[in-house]
Amino acid sequence: MTETIVAFLRANAEQLDVDMAEALNIPLDELRQEVARLAASGDVICCRVTRFIDGRKIEGISCRLSCDPPTPARGRKPGVKKEEDTEAGLF
Repeated sequence: MTETIVAFLRANAEQLDVDMAEALNIPLDELRQEVARLAASGDVICCRVTRFIDGRKIEGISCRLSCDPPTPARGRKPGVKKEEDTEAGLF
């Protein structure tokens, strides 16, 4: 089951435990136990989340692979200056 969860997270990125249990056809309690084992070994990073969808409060555990950092934001990064600014004598 561990390989199935890791493969699912690799293919679908960050997911809620409820969504993973539904997609993998695994009972939620079993999935949570396995995710807890993966988190203890450092393969998965988990955090508790609360989401409000259509006024309903949904609490769950959000999981992602520990070796899968979020993609960097597009565009210029703070602290990076263009060469034109430094050459023009703007200080």
